[in-house]
Amino acid sequence: MQPRQPLAEKFALSTERLGPLLLVNHFISRLGLIELLDQYVPTTDRRCAVPHATALGVLLRSIVVEREPIYRQVETVHGFAPAMYGLAEQDLGHLGDDRLGRALDRLYDADRGALLTAVVLAVGKCFGVKFEELHNDSTSIRFCGQYRVQPETVRGQRPARIVFGFSKDHRPDLKQLLFFLTTAEDGGVPVQFRIADGNTNDSITHIETWNTLKTVAGRPDFLYVADSKLCSHENLDTIARAGGRFVTVLPRSRQEDRQFRKRLQTTTPPWELVWDRPDPRGRGGPRDQWYLYRDPIGSMEAWPIVWVWSKLLTGHQRASRQRRIDAAVAALTALRDRIVSPRARIRGASRIDLEVEKILEHYHVRRYVKASRTVRAEHDFKQTRRGRPGPDTAYRRITHRRYDLEWTIDATAVAYDEKSDGMYPLITNDRTLTPQQVLEAHKGQPRLEKRFEQLKTVHEIAPVFLKNPARIEAFFTVYFLALLIQALIERELRQTMKRERLKALPLYPEERRCAHPTTEQVLRLFSHAERHLLSRAGSVVQCFEADFTPLQRQVLDLLGVPACGFRG
Repeated sequence: MQPRQPLAEKFALSTERLGPLLLVNHFISRLGLIELLDQYVPTTDRRCAVPHATALGVLLRSIVVEREPIYRQVETVHGFAPAMYGLAEQDLGHLGDDRLGRALDRLYDADRGALLTAVVLAVGKCFGVKFEELHNDSTSIRFCGQYRVQPETVRGQRPARIVFGFSKDHRPDLKQLLFFLTTAEDGGVPVQFRIADGNTNDSITHIETWNTLKTVAGRPDFLYVADSKLCSHENLDTIARAGGRFVTVLPRSRQEDRQFRKRLQTTTPPWELVWDRPDPRGRGGPRDQWYLYRDPIGSMEAWPIVWVWSKLLTGHQRASRQRRIDAAVAALTALRDRIVSPRARIRGASRIDLEVEKILEHYHVRRYVKASRTVRAEHDFKQTRRGRPGPDTAYRRITHRRYDLEWTIDATAVAYDEKSDGMYPLITNDRTLTPQQVLEAHKGQPRLEKRFEQLKTVHEIAPVFLKNPARIEAFFTVYFLALLIQALIERELRQTMKRERLKALPLYPEERRCAHPTTEQVLRLFSHAERHLLSRAGSVVQCFEADFTPLQRQVLDLLGVPACGFRG
């Protein structure tokens, strides 16, 4: 017998991770996003091995799928099939944090306003998103580390400044930027964003935002919904004169609010019950009841005011008030013990008054708790002469003045505010809207808050591992595009489920049913998708494609994503 000859080349088995990139690529392709990036951020340097649009596409996909910082992009991409990131095999050696940073520089230099407008117009054309009702709000993005030297301009543009301001994250010790976002009521799809200095007042940003949205919507008569920062005479008058419509919350500082709450002390308006639902938390608590009342007087501008009253909100506000009063009383008690102690370190009248003011301000109970500093006299008697005291010993009285604290609860103020607990006013200039339609428009704001929650928790936008203000601003633009892709996936799945009359999908752990699936749950479903390549002598002999479960195939069908795309 002839001896068996050893194989010239051994077989090698390699694994390429696919993950949920097929879903992301499908929506990026439908939107034509990479082509738009290449149009507005062109690559003019022939020495650039990876085009700017491709590099930005890699960063965009990574934010949606992996959420890794820029300096770890190389390791992230190497774990996936290069085609899933829009890369060729030879591009992997040229992709690094410096390449991504220079792509962000070019994005900052580009006309980002025109780019985002073109992207949002493509969203309306390709996905049929309607821009009839738009919601606006802002949040703060905090920064850790040193941001001392910030240039006034970068290549002719002024970047947003990272400074201290009112922190909506309750971190006043950290510098921040403000992130303004506008979403469409149709699926909560983001349609506009901007970055501003960390100490910017929200009220001065609405006119510029509204003018941008007017260009996106193609008309001025869309319904613009925002919080009470919109409710200034200049903002509302500008929008109304330009043919726009708005719904916003009337702030407590307006006289219309004070007058209505004063009338509530003696009269009860004819409330109309519009919603009566079970406990939203499903714990068998009180029913969720909402009442409406259209104020016949209206605002000083003669615009309709709709008052809203929620029974659940009434209970929450009363419980919150009592907790704050109890906490303030406990803090005042602890402060009094420190003052009257024989070894008290808080002695001066001004210092005591300052500590009291801090407590009342911290717990927001200045209206309900009346605290005052008093003087308590303590007498001590001492012999006028030395020696043993006797019947004829003379004494002199020594008086010590010590400070004390007294406080009372203003029951009248508490009872006054309890009359209007759970109530707040909405103002609009659209007289054709019914009170219930005004409330429904305002209740769309929590969907926008959900986008902020996804931005900070799912995508982990803070803290930002960048120091260059231009790259930070461009990086936030990529985050906006990531939010947009995520919202489109979520909207498409929910609309298809509605058409197919599917009430829920088993996307939760242990195959629990989910009635309102989010993009995070869908992407997690495909997080372990991978394929195996059997190669010999550097060439692929056989490819073992990803094998999908029935649930994965159902989700792919609902989203209109072909399973063969995982073979790219």
